[in-house]
Amino acid sequence: MAIIIDQTKRVIVQGITGREGRARTRLMREFGTNVVGGCTPGKGGQDVEGVPVFDSVSEVVDASGGIDVSVVFVPARLVKGAAIEAFQAGVKLVMLVPDRVPLWDAMAIAECAAEQNAEFIGPNTLGVISPGRAVIGMIGGRAESAKQWFNEPRPGKTVGVMSRSGGMSSSCGYYLSRAGLGISTICHVGGDSVLGLTFPEVAMKFQDDPETDAIVLFGEIGGSMEERLASLMQSGRITKPVIAYIGGKAAKEGTRFSHAGAIIEGDRGTHAGKVKAITEAGGVVVDGFGDLPEAACAALGVSVEVTP
Repeated sequence: MAIIIDQTKRVIVQGITGREGRARTRLMREFGTNVVGGCTPGKGGQDVEGVPVFDSVSEVVDASGGIDVSVVFVPARLVKGAAIEAFQAGVKLVMLVPDRVPLWDAMAIAECAAEQNAEFIGPNTLGVISPGRAVIGMIGGRAESAKQWFNEPRPGKTVGVMSRSGGMSSSCGYYLSRAGLGISTICHVGGDSVLGLTFPEVAMKFQDDPETDAIVLFGEIGGSMEERLASLMQSGRITKPVIAYIGGKAAKEGTRFSHAGAIIEGDRGTHAGKVKAITEAGGVVVDGFGDLPEAACAALGVSVEVTP
């Protein structure tokens, strides 16, 4: 299996006629994603990469018989309207790729998602990829390179990856694959302070996935995602091995580390606090990013297989 996205999910692209929308639609389709439509107000009737374009999300839903995922490629100021339009049209998962989405807009999106019993990923996410199946967003780059970088699931030694860093999401998947491990899904949750799916929610999806044997995460200072994940581990709701790297060890109070959501405030969100929480919950936290593959193999009881 795979979480969040696979080849069976029906996907639309909001903002499909823009530069990014066009380019990423092509990449998603080349990888195997089932992109069934797109929308840009006033551009209905066009065609992008063989995908029909409509004026609204509801028109795509009506024409296709239902949509599972919408991927949003519109300017930051338009993201709130696009997300809410998708939720109100019945789409249950919306991916918000753009960065610089205003904080209050992200909060309004979260409120609407809760009202509609829907979920969203991002803002400021590179996306989600399930190797050999499908991708949403732009994670992994070109289909050909992504297929070479990430191993498909392997019985008994497949990991799910979740990360707060876009670049490190791909790096985690690449180096874990080079060590001989399979990848079920890589999820970049996003780097902003207000997000949709966070580590606890994504980890629960991995926990329920019979194909995922362990969970690997690239965390950072700031926020409480890692601590809340540790609580799920302590309570026994997450029982699969968790292997983590936490960035920002040298950061001090008030320091922002890479992303808007990665900032220490007082004694909240510290590197030491996150390491302590995950370790006490039974997880493994490595000191160096390069130690993740070996630690993941050890947690699964398999040997490292170095692949060029």
